[in-house]
Amino acid sequence: MIQRATQPNDPTAAPALDSTQRRAGAEPPRENPNSDKIGWFARAKFGVVRWFLWMCVRAFSLKGIYLVGRFFGTCEYLINFKRRARYRAELWRVFPAGLSRWREQTIIRSYFRRTRCDKMLYLVFDRLPKDKILKRIRFHGKEHLDAALVRGQGVYVLLSHTGSHHVAGLLMALLGYKCAGIRDRNEGVLRVFVQQKYAETFPEFAAVKVLYADSFPRDIYRCFRENRVVGSALDVGRVRGLQLKTCPVRIFGQTREFLTGTLQIALRCNAAVVQGFVVSRPNFYFRLIVNPPLHVSTVAGGEGDDNPELVAGLMQKYADGIEQHVREHPDHISRV
Repeated sequence: MIQRATQPNDPTAAPALDSTQRRAGAEPPRENPNSDKIGWFARAKFGVVRWFLWMCVRAFSLKGIYLVGRFFGTCEYLINFKRRARYRAELWRVFPAGLSRWREQTIIRSYFRRTRCDKMLYLVFDRLPKDKILKRIRFHGKEHLDAALVRGQGVYVLLSHTGSHHVAGLLMALLGYKCAGIRDRNEGVLRVFVQQKYAETFPEFAAVKVLYADSFPRDIYRCFRENRVVGSALDVGRVRGLQLKTCPVRIFGQTREFLTGTLQIALRCNAAVVQGFVVSRPNFYFRLIVNPPLHVSTVAGGEGDDNPELVAGLMQKYADGIEQHVREHPDHISRV
């Protein structure tokens, strides 16, 4: 359930620039290296799948392809024994007291159906009218986010690798929020392809600032100064560099190392810190959840405090929030 990091390096350490870049005052390039690596075959393959799914939407409506997705998800559940076993092992870690056999199978089957439906919608999201998408979003805790933005110092949303977190930025942008996202530069070809389509269709999504794990820290500071909603996932599976700052947390009875780089930047910028989730509901409805703030700085101006005790406390609250959410939505454990 814990996935690889999508956080920047140590916020106090700037990447090295060569002499030409230093003279020009330039920053390291931030372009996604995968953006030009989508070959013609991949584009053709994705295009055919998108065309087929869109024809299904035109013929049977969204509810029709939702039922198709549930059917294929059920078939995958019946034949993919290894993935079923991996998910069962994750459930044992989440529920150490155990589950009834019927409850366990129900959760696993729901997971297969949800992921299949999410993938199908992900491919044709940009073909849907904006008003139809907005009607399918239920925003819980919107008042917490709006109140934090009134402060004018930005908001840091702690996401996690659970459920449909990959559409959080799109949904928030369509709702009218100025957003920025931090993610891994080495993204899959499908995700790069789909996000290009989103940017071509939705001006709101094109306006989202995308920063990568090795982004120049100054860009992240700038996003908070612009009073943006900055989101990233802190839960990691392994630390990929000694230069990355981490903090140990207790989650599901185990000690894990979660990255803290962006959180420290947010605290220094006096940004409000909240935790958010995306929950997939039947028939392609989404529930955006923003919990009450984990931290709101009382400093009026200047640089905020990111002392180790505060960071450790917030990280443990973040881990506790993931625990609670996953136990409420056990079919949203991702990438097993």
